[in-house]
Parts: sequence; structure tokens; C-alpha cells
Amino acid sequence: MHRIPRADLCAALSLALLASTSTLAQTAASSAVTLPELSVSGAAIPSAGPSSTAGENSGSVTVPSVARQRAAVNGTVGSVAFVDAASFQNRYANTLRDVLKDTPGVYVQERYGQELRLSVRGSGISRGFHLRGLEILQDGIPFNLADGSGDFYQIDPLALRSVEVYKGGNALTFGATTLGGAVNFVTPTAYTAFAPNILRLDGGSFGTIREHFQVSRISGPVDVLINGTVTNANGFRIHETQRTQNFNANIGYRLAPGVETRFYIGAYLTDQKLPGSVTLGSALTTPRLPSLAAITGNQSRQVETERVANRTSLVLEVGKLDIDTWAIHKSLYHPIFQVIDQDGWTYGISPHWAGTFEVGGFRNDTVLGLRAFAGQNSAFQFVNIAGNRGAQTLRALQSASNYEAYGENRFWFLPDVALMTGAKLFSSNRTYSNKGGFAANPRVQFGNVTYEGVNPKIGLLWQPLPDIQVFGDVTRSRDVPDFSDLVQQNTLNTTFVPLQAQRAWTYEAGSRGRVDRLSWDVTLYRSEIRDELINFSINPGLNIPAATFNAPRTLHQGVEAAVSLDIARDLTGIGDTLAVTQIWTHNDFRFVRDPAFGNNRIAGIPDDVLRTVLSYVHPSGFYLSPSVDWVPRGAFADHANTLQVPGYALFNIQTGMEFKNGVALFADARNLTDERYISDISVVTNARATAGGAAALAAFYPGNGRSVFAGIRASF
Repeated sequence: MHRIPRADLCAALSLALLASTSTLAQTAASSAVTLPELSVSGAAIPSAGPSSTAGENSGSVTVPSVARQRAAVNGTVGSVAFVDAASFQNRYANTLRDVLKDTPGVYVQERYGQELRLSVRGSGISRGFHLRGLEILQDGIPFNLADGSGDFYQIDPLALRSVEVYKGGNALTFGATTLGGAVNFVTPTAYTAFAPNILRLDGGSFGTIREHFQVSRISGPVDVLINGTVTNANGFRIHETQRTQNFNANIGYRLAPGVETRFYIGAYLTDQKLPGSVTLGSALTTPRLPSLAAITGNQSRQVETERVANRTSLVLEVGKLDIDTWAIHKSLYHPIFQVIDQDGWTYGISPHWAGTFEVGGFRNDTVLGLRAFAGQNSAFQFVNIAGNRGAQTLRALQSASNYEAYGENRFWFLPDVALMTGAKLFSSNRTYSNKGGFAANPRVQFGNVTYEGVNPKIGLLWQPLPDIQVFGDVTRSRDVPDFSDLVQQNTLNTTFVPLQAQRAWTYEAGSRGRVDRLSWDVTLYRSEIRDELINFSINPGLNIPAATFNAPRTLHQGVEAAVSLDIARDLTGIGDTLAVTQIWTHNDFRFVRDPAFGNNRIAGIPDDVLRTVLSYVHPSGFYLSPSVDWVPRGAFADHANTLQVPGYALFNIQTGMEFKNGVALFADARNLTDERYISDISVVTNARATAGGAAALAAFYPGNGRSVFAGIRASF
């Protein structure tokens, strides 16, 4: 592969952006433009009762106010979403599904405990574990490991102030250009917190109990916020017990007017028993039972993660410069088919400048950034003896490094129309060293592969009214394989497989806005993909990590839509409201003339996911919100499309009351009809061809049964 000299990355990108700007400036009329302020927030679900507005009009240099965060997201030329934590602060929010379930285009499904499938536009569609093709950030700083892999356990829903979802190439503002894009979880500071002190206690079905606290203070140039959450639960299924402990803190210091530094500290502990996957018949008739392998191998996941990060921000004469640095330590003890024992570090630095200035009398918004991050992971494996280490089978070292330069430019050549151009240049290396020397893995193996390329983007944004936007864009994405893809294993050995990077062109068009009682957020997209990283499980019942291959050509296309209508205002003449919201995510993911699978559907995610929410809000602080989650047709379990799980509908009710003294009570009843359904699948190539046929295929995770949760929250 041809390498791009690293020294030329930033210079080449800057020249390309400025060239596009200068050309338009010379051809447009020379009159100044004032960009109308966008107040649209998309088709957000109405808030569950009155919420504090603290943080809307305050902020700091490193972390702007929530209103400014929302405006920055909605200024993106492309499909994005913004979730204010005010919409779920007084509801039961235990996992990221509870945070993102009302966001169109985001498929998030619980598997068990804190384990989820999180996919945007089919990112990691058939992977049955963890995360691929989607960048997770906390406060704009990467949370993924250096090889691109990621987990969700460290993200605490109760420790969030907002969530920013940038789908696909629209995440270029962070330097992310994967197929799925990026999700940025923004934590509160003392300036944006809902209250100086917060105490919360909730729990309910499946032996769940959770305690949470948050304390924040401002003293002169210093501000401090600390929060922590402890969760204990038995889980819906047998052998699903979990205990999580999440701690977050940030300390800001104003060094001078317009200069601020902020340190982030986090510690995250997860101890989760794994119930495993079972057959379709077992999942639908006896959903609480675990797999036999989960019991005999005492399968579990124990993760300890520590994170330190810093953002130092400087307000310049033009724009603002943010300099991010971070270090993450992760230790994993994971008895499954073998005991996976890993320990590693990830560290990085990223300067990022954003500013607005005039070019030829026209407004121009520019973002320029660099990212350099790397990591090393010691990967050991042992024979699993009832969850304990037996004979060692693997001693390997995984190293990853990434060098990136990116930029994005919006040039307002008309008062209400902007041209967006952007690009990312990258060089990513993955090095694997297997020391060998074991009976089960005697061979020494060394692998080294470097991925390089350019991901451009171009688009138009039309804003005819302050609350209405129409956009269209074309983006290029590349997904570099992580070590779960490159290092493939079965019960006999471990092998390094130098896969190709996944690359795609994505075309999208959409609109978001509000007119009187109607608000909407609708996007249509089409991604034409080459060498998609497709997974299939070797033996789901034993929890052996999936194998990965490059599919020559695939197609991902779909609809991401949310429409909300205020049915009634002053329903009873006292300021109460009744609103209905419909969220629809349509997924059309398929192979294209594949040698093995023809034009079959890619297995793992259903075609249509719908959610309907009816919300009644009373000015006294009371709210009632019934909802229906509906999957008309379930997903295929295999790429050969011989086995499809049934569809389902879940009925839920949320209600609560927020009192004027800062105390809130809430209750959440889920799956009221106790529907039996499949929440997720470990995909295989051909269900009928597996040992014992489709009936014996242990690839299914049953969804949770009927449950009720309740809690109390005090802000003071």
C-alpha cells in the first residue's frame, strides 16, 4: 500500500479546504452575510415533566452551555441528533438503550446486563459482541482503544449532561470517518450541572438496585464536579448477576480570561456473569435459562478501566483552540471458551481549532484538527476450568498507532446556503506478535499491516428559516479492522488474518425542523461499500469470538425518521400538553452479487424498527408516557437467509412527578404483556448447515420479560 508522508498530512488538508473557499469567494457577490441562529432541536421526545434549565445559559471555555452544544450539533451539514439529559434525568435510565432509544437511525438493543448491540447505519452489523465502526467519545475525547474497538460499560447514563450523535461521515468534526460515525457523551461540569447536589436511588425487577450521587462546586477560577453510581442486579436470566461501579470527576481552572484547563478522571469497574446464547426454541419458551457452556465454564466479564484526560482551551483572536490529551488503562479477565486475560494502555493527543471569519465578505466556518494516538495490549489466554485459568494457550502483544489530520469548512455563499467541504487523511498501523510455545499454540507468528487513505466530504446546507434546515452530502468512510477482526481464533489455534479496510461512499439527504406544533428529523441515505467487515460465529453456544471476512460488495441504505406532533395544548385549560412521536428506522442491508450469498440480506439487524410514544405533561410536574416498541419482522440469523426470528411488539408505560422542592418520583413498567422475543443474535453463515440443523443452533439472546422499576431523585 502506498504511504502518505505524515509530515504532509496537515498541509495538504489545509490547502484543499482553503482552495475550495477561495474559488467560491471570487465567484459570489461581495456582500456580508449574517447566519441566522438555528434554534431547531430536531424531533426530540417531549420532556418527561418539567426540568431544570440550569446549564442552558452557562458554561465555560472548555465546555460550552447546553444551548451552545445543541446549536453546534444542528449546524452540521448532515444527519445528526442531540439528546439533552433533561429528557431522561427523571426517568429510569440504566443502559445506553434508555438514552438513545428515541434517536432515529441508532439501533441499540440490550443483550444482557450492560452488554448491548449499538449500531448506526449497519456499523458492525453482524458482530455479536462489543463495538465496531462507531467512535465513542466522552467530552469530545476518544474512549475507544487505539485499534478502534470499544465498550459501553464505562458510559454511565446518570453521569451525562447531553449526547451528540453524528451519523456516518458527519462525525468528521471529531476526526471520525467510520461508516457509523461517532457518539459523544458529554458529562456535566459545575457550570452545566442540573443542581449543586444530586442524590438518587432506584431499582426494581430482577433484583436491581442502584445508588447515585453528584456534587459540584464553583470557587473563584476553580470548578469541581464528582459523581458516582453503584449498580447491583441479578438479571432477567439465570447466571446474569452484575455489579458495576462508575466514578467520574472533572476539575476546571481558569488560567486567564479566555484560557481554561480541565482535567477528567474516571474509574469504571464491571463484574458481569454471562448467561450465553441459546437455541431459538429455548429463547422463546424458557428465556431465563442460560446456556450449558455458560454454567460449566462460569463465563463472565470482569473489566477494570481507569481514564485520565485533559482539555486545555484558548480563545484566540479568531476562533478557539482545544488541546486534548488522554490515557486509558484497561484490564480484562474474561472466561468464555477460554480465559481471555488482557491488560493494556491507550494514549493520545489531539489539537483542534474551530473559528469563524470572513472570506471576500462572506461568512466562513472552519474546523482543523490533528490526532495522534496509540496503544499496546498484552493478550494472554488460558484453558477455562470453571472460570479459572488452566494451562496457558496464548501469549501475544497487540500494538496499534494512528496519525490523522482532518478539516471541515462551511462557506456561506448565500445568506441561507452553505457549501461544506472536508477531508481526513490517516495512517493506521496494527502490529501483532504471537510468542507461541504452547501445546495448543506452538507456532510463533508476527503480523504487521498499515492502512492509509483520504476520506473526503462535500455537501450543501439550506436554512430557509431559523427553525428549518435541508441538507445533502456525499462522504467517504474507511473502517480499519481491530484486533478482534485481525486475530481470529477457534478451539485449536489463534491466527493473524491481514484483512482489508472497509471503505464506502455514502450519499444522504434530509431535513430537520419545526413548524408550529410539528417537528421532524428525516434522512435518507445510501452507502455503497467495498470489503465490508462481515462477521459470523464459529460456535455461538461456546461463546467463541466471531470470525471476520471481507465481503467484496455490499449495500447499506435506509431511512432515519422521527416526527413529533403536539396534539393538544392546554388540554384541560391549565397548560397541560399531549404529544405523539413516531420514530422509524428502516434498514436495507444486503450483499451485492456475492459469490457465496448473492443479494441476500446481511444478518443481525431487522429491516424495520418502530417506536411510538404518547406523552402527557401537566404543569404541576406530573407526566404519563405510554409507548410501543415494534419490530414487524425479526432479523435473519444467518447470511444464507434460511432462518429468521419472529417480530414482536412491546408495550411500556413511564410516569412520574417532579415537585417544586427538587424531589422527583418516577416509575417505569416495561414489556407489560410479557412478550417472548429475541433481542439479539450471534450470526452464522448458514443455520441449516450447522451441526444438528437450525433447531440446534445456539445463537439467540432472549429479551427481558415483564419488569417494573421505580426511583426517587433529589436535587438541591
